[in-house]
Amino acid sequence: MFDLFQRKQGTYKDDVLSGLTVALALVPEAIAFSFLAGVSPLIGLWSAVFVGLITASMGGRPGMISGATGAVAIVAAKAVHLGELAGGEDMGLKYLFVTLILAGILQMAAGALKLGRFIRLVPHPVMIGFVNGLAIVIGLGQLGFFKKLATVTDDGTRVMEWLSGGPLALMIGLVLASMAIIHFLPKLTKAVPSALAAILLIGTLGYFGVFDTRTIADVLKDGGGDGTLSNAFPVPANLAGLSWDWPFLKTILPISLTIALVGLIESLMTLQLIDEITETRGRGNRECLAQGGANILSGLFGGMGGCAMIGQSLINIKSGGRGRTSGITAAVALALFILFAGPVIVQIPIASLVGVMFMVVIGTFEWSSLKTFGKVPFSEILVILAVTLVTVFLHNLALAVFVGVILSALVFAWESSRHVHVELVHDTPDERIYSLEGLLYFGSVRDFTDHFQARSDVMNIVIDFARARVCDLSGLEAINALAERYRKAGKNLRLRHLSPDCRHMLERAGTIVNVEVLPDDPDYTVAKLKARA
Repeated sequence: MFDLFQRKQGTYKDDVLSGLTVALALVPEAIAFSFLAGVSPLIGLWSAVFVGLITASMGGRPGMISGATGAVAIVAAKAVHLGELAGGEDMGLKYLFVTLILAGILQMAAGALKLGRFIRLVPHPVMIGFVNGLAIVIGLGQLGFFKKLATVTDDGTRVMEWLSGGPLALMIGLVLASMAIIHFLPKLTKAVPSALAAILLIGTLGYFGVFDTRTIADVLKDGGGDGTLSNAFPVPANLAGLSWDWPFLKTILPISLTIALVGLIESLMTLQLIDEITETRGRGNRECLAQGGANILSGLFGGMGGCAMIGQSLINIKSGGRGRTSGITAAVALALFILFAGPVIVQIPIASLVGVMFMVVIGTFEWSSLKTFGKVPFSEILVILAVTLVTVFLHNLALAVFVGVILSALVFAWESSRHVHVELVHDTPDERIYSLEGLLYFGSVRDFTDHFQARSDVMNIVIDFARARVCDLSGLEAINALAERYRKAGKNLRLRHLSPDCRHMLERAGTIVNVEVLPDDPDYTVAKLKARA
């Protein structure tokens, strides 16, 4: 998996150079997401600075890059729109401020309650679907840079059209050239990250007029700007005019909750991905706390918030960034670009950055998943496809993960309910001993009880649980109901070889379950389920 990413120990030099690469790649992404959120590009850029700096310094995953993201921008746009309806553009930013503060508080609460551990419950097929879908989304997102502004309608709608002819050919050629540099340069030298070299080489040739192609300045103009980056430092948000009553908070809270969930899920999934690539382990709960603090700080300075960026994180990992220095360098460098290097940065050809992102797409997509058809259970392929399609078509990462987890849980419940086996191991006119194998829970209790006929059975019945587990209240109730059926028939039902946790569950149930448990044999063992390959 992820063959394009080398497993290596980071150095300060690698971290600094990879951080510079990420900072350059962050510029067009932050600008594009600011348009999506309905705020100025400067807000998107400074949001990337604040979120990136806090999470890199105090987050739970060194080497992971956070900033302004599309997933958060889509939700943040709702708060901006509500504010603009209530009182114009300035009120939209105030609504966004309150939304981010509440979202940050919710994220910090999730970290304090150690809810980050739940990301471990995400099955591997969901992870594959997530990275595949996100790779496709990242790739499709780059296609927008192959368009230019055609016209502006009377209602202010900006109509884009595809490039054609020479401009399109030049754009494609530069993208391919950037990709070639990224692929082949490491075979010659690894002194400089290949992605940074591609950006600098293509950018230098474009800056000195070797060719005329679309630049970051053109992206700014297409979005309604003047093609320049303001070097203004953000100021604390002004809350004048806000009414802190329940109707206002009731409107904001659902948006804040959505931002908190989307941000945490995307961040924790990215954390797991980086863990797998680097063969190390991050700290999910610490990342929740850092993400919450970063969004609060971003809101205080009128930002649009954000979370982990899988594309930029993979650029960082591919470029050799492993430590916190890489993320800190990216955030500080981006701030310096805004303050001092705006005129130079906006002249970078967008094709070089698109080439970098396409290489990220190639490295992110789990190509081996295409070989699984016919080799793994169809249910797992279904989960992969479902998560991928939800990610691609709905652009809702949180929903995609939820769908995948629910489907995986249903598949597991269905499969395990079919694997409850009852075997008669001892049979005399006075006693029968049955061996039970499998999980006894809500999905399997029907098959379990169907194996026993109280009226036609012998006087004494023993059920051996050495290879079985009682998992929930439904399992306890099934045992109790079966015991009651034998009791009414004037017969005895007893259990033996219960595991300690099953015995503890019966003890806690107290009078809810009225069944005799035999003393355990000293040498019994409880069978453990084997994980599916």
